[in-house]
Amino acid sequence: MKFYTTPYHHNLLKDDERLSVFNEAIVDYYKRNINLDNGKGNFKKLEKTVFDIGCGTGVLSFFASKYFHRIIAIDKDVKILNYAKKSFEKNKNFNNITFYLEDALSCSFNEKADLIICEMLDTALIEEEEILVLNKLHKYLKNNGEIIPKGFINIVEPVFMEGTNIQYDNYLKTLNHQILGNFVKYSEFDFSKWIKQDFETTVEFEIAKDSRLNGIKITSFTKLNQNFICGPTPMMNSPLLIPIDDKNVVKGEKIKISLKYLMGGGLQTIKTAIIK
Repeated sequence: MKFYTTPYHHNLLKDDERLSVFNEAIVDYYKRNINLDNGKGNFKKLEKTVFDIGCGTGVLSFFASKYFHRIIAIDKDVKILNYAKKSFEKNKNFNNITFYLEDALSCSFNEKADLIICEMLDTALIEEEEILVLNKLHKYLKNNGEIIPKGFINIVEPVFMEGTNIQYDNYLKTLNHQILGNFVKYSEFDFSKWIKQDFETTVEFEIAKDSRLNGIKITSFTKLNQNFICGPTPMMNSPLLIPIDDKNVVKGEKIKISLKYLMGGGLQTIKTAIIK
């Protein structure tokens, strides 16, 4: 399959890890729901409707179109949506995909989905609108419907980091930082439930060595379904380094840190402090 795309979406398409875990989750849903014809194992598409929210190039719709009767794909970016339409328009094998130029936060549907696919992910869900979108879309999901991904897990670690700005440790660069203590799982979300946008917690670390503490590192894991959990990939959920007050610490010392942010509100909403 040839995809027309922008430079940014081209990088997304090159991330084989990201694509493979979503494809596996889609196939897993299909296998759990298919009734084989007369027990002979003959392949057939499920008579189900799938929403692909923030579809981009349409690659996840492409995966889903092999297994499901109807795919509704939406994106608010007119340029990438036109590319997606162009990629599929001449291939009759994919006439079960319908593309719409819509903002997921303001659109409405005249039907409900059996499966919602929404890969509007980023580290800790701070920059992207996954939480806001899914909170809105619950009313368009059938009672026994599912969402891919199913949920999200965040961990945080104390670090000594270079620089004084919030920054992603992504595949384009390896930022110098040292892990100074144990990781703490500080949040876990089930996307089938309504989730509060404002997030606030306190975490406690035990320092593993004498050093300077001046930051925390958040790493996010995507729970595709019950069977698949994916850590950061080159283009999905790069770990996030966040500066905090500079402090000399010693091995065995316990440090408490408050962490606040607005999911979907952007990095500027992050607030941290060492609790004395």
